[in-house]
Amino acid sequence: MNVKHIEIISKELNIKAFQTENTIKLLLDKSTVPFISRYRKEMTGSLDEEVIGQINVLYSRLLDIDKRKEAILSAIEKQEKLTPELKAEIEATYDLVKLEDIYLPYKQKRKTRAVKAIEAGLEPLAKAIMKQSNDKFLQKISEYFNDQIKTEDEALQGARDIIAEWINENTTARNIVRNVFKQEAVISSKLVKGKEEEGEKYKDYFDFEESLKKCPSHRILAMMRADNEGILKVSVSPNQDKALAPLERFFIKAKNESSAQVEIAIIDSYKRLLKPSIETEFVNEAKELADATAISVFAKNLRNLLLSAPLGQKRTLALDPAYRTGCKVVCLSAQGELLKTETIYPHEPKNQVAESAKIIQELIKKYQIEAIAIGNGTASRETEDFVKKVVKPAENIGVFVVSENGASVYSASKIAREEFPDYDVTVRGSVSIGRRLMDPLAELVKIDPKSIGVGQYQHDVDQVKLKQSLDSVVESCVNLVGVDLNTASKHLLTYISGLGPVLAQNIVEFRQQNGAFKSRKELKKVPRLGPKVFEQAAGFLRISNADNPLDSSAVHPEMYPVVEQMAKELKVDVKTLISDKELQKKIDIHKFVSEKIGIPTLQDIQKELAKPALDPRDKLETFAFDDKIKSINDLSEGMVLDGIVNNVTNFGAFVDIGIKENGLVHISNITNKFISDPSEILSVAQKIKVKIISIDAARKRIALTMKDL
Repeated sequence: MNVKHIEIISKELNIKAFQTENTIKLLLDKSTVPFISRYRKEMTGSLDEEVIGQINVLYSRLLDIDKRKEAILSAIEKQEKLTPELKAEIEATYDLVKLEDIYLPYKQKRKTRAVKAIEAGLEPLAKAIMKQSNDKFLQKISEYFNDQIKTEDEALQGARDIIAEWINENTTARNIVRNVFKQEAVISSKLVKGKEEEGEKYKDYFDFEESLKKCPSHRILAMMRADNEGILKVSVSPNQDKALAPLERFFIKAKNESSAQVEIAIIDSYKRLLKPSIETEFVNEAKELADATAISVFAKNLRNLLLSAPLGQKRTLALDPAYRTGCKVVCLSAQGELLKTETIYPHEPKNQVAESAKIIQELIKKYQIEAIAIGNGTASRETEDFVKKVVKPAENIGVFVVSENGASVYSASKIAREEFPDYDVTVRGSVSIGRRLMDPLAELVKIDPKSIGVGQYQHDVDQVKLKQSLDSVVESCVNLVGVDLNTASKHLLTYISGLGPVLAQNIVEFRQQNGAFKSRKELKKVPRLGPKVFEQAAGFLRISNADNPLDSSAVHPEMYPVVEQMAKELKVDVKTLISDKELQKKIDIHKFVSEKIGIPTLQDIQKELAKPALDPRDKLETFAFDDKIKSINDLSEGMVLDGIVNNVTNFGAFVDIGIKENGLVHISNITNKFISDPSEILSVAQKIKVKIISIDAARKRIALTMKDL
């Protein structure tokens, strides 16, 4: 392991060297981030998942830089230009930009103007001019004439081309321009002629200009998308005079004819070589930062959505509302198994209200329904009104409106076809709505996160980084909650630490062939599930009502002997210890500290004994939109409504107020105090009160405020 890597990562993340070194060792040993953060706290100094993930990313980046250094060293060595000093400088560099600057003069070039001038024999002339010591070169300029160079102007032009390239390849010059870009660069966009109508949604950017360092990520991504679509022409640059002034101060050493030639070369170098190169750097950097911000917002929203409060195992009736084609109804067991499907037509054009009500009442009675889930798409409010009239108060059945985002993607997916090969997409969609109510996490993991509707510019950001981030969020959430080994779907098991698709399938097949798992130990009988995988996965897989009560907890099997020793000291069995809070208070965890087990792990065990297998998610509460509001036409300014946040961006939050259109609470209307990030106050699935401040029915835009509510 490279000591320099450990030093760089520790400094950047402000952690101790042992934390970085041990974390990297665990990662190299194929340990997952959830496992390391939960079960290896002594080794990492109790680092959380976020920091462990950052160590992983930084370590991979440093390895990539090392590979690049090897390629550069090899390329320069082949040119026989690698000096000991140059080699040492390259090996000591861990800044990719600096590394490429060092390599630039040695890079294989296409036939540039400078290369042609050098081939024409003008390099000595360029060197004489660059010295700026005198103007005697003018008297000898004819000495450089040949078949290619026939005039004084051609000779001077060629010499300036060489000087321009030297300036471009000068590390100090490049850093001078970078500093000017950093302080002064402006991002601007202009409409491409004739694209007014096609680019209407980008109207705010038809003639736009803003300091690059102050431009928020959503604006950058919007402009870049429009540029890619050919609607706008986007550029990033500082004022030219501000960039040229420090370059001239650095390169111009006198005031004579040769200095005048150098000045012309500086201007040419900046316009033709330096500016385009550094502009590309800053555009890429701005895009990378904008991507990182957008991905971070998406990841945070996804996490909050996945950890939404579950209803739990309840017999559920789910409806996917519609007008003409009818509402597709399904009945699900408490474990989410499909028991019955029906189609009812309570709305226009058929208006079979009585018949539909009778069917719902019969289904409620026959399948002993405990909860009803209604999709929030077309005809949702009308269906909710209809159902609430059908359900009798005495039946004590909760009626919930559930987000349909991504349900259509799931219903047409391979996963849905495997689960329900004999049913069409409408039935699968209804099942998904019902299961989302019972356990949002278990159902939403089956859907591509990009289809869930909680992101911003998700198709414009780096897709590899987006997938890595979202997969990491899903893995984190699944392992935080844990899964029931005997009921979890193959897809849910896939995200458990150490498993993946093949082992998840093997577990499901083993379960089908041998019946329910009775203990965690039985996992070792699953084909291809070896000791390392068992170590990584076992703590996150729970078995309800197992003979060993620890099998239903988050206590890792490697810690069972410790718990057994605790029980033995108190002269009880483990089951009694878990059920008796007073006994647990008598445990002195310091007695059980050893070389491998420290206070952090023992504290975790203590918490788990107090509340074994506690679901970290909130309890689901019923929520109802204003029953008088059915469409945007029912709204008026000043109206105060209950809403649910369904997407948070860095400029505000979109809120479901019970109609087709979402309202927007701009960041400036979230609170009376200054905030830089809406997620400081709001999160996806949060229930809030909002007031309408403006309505644009034509553009279907509703502006909301939370201030003073």
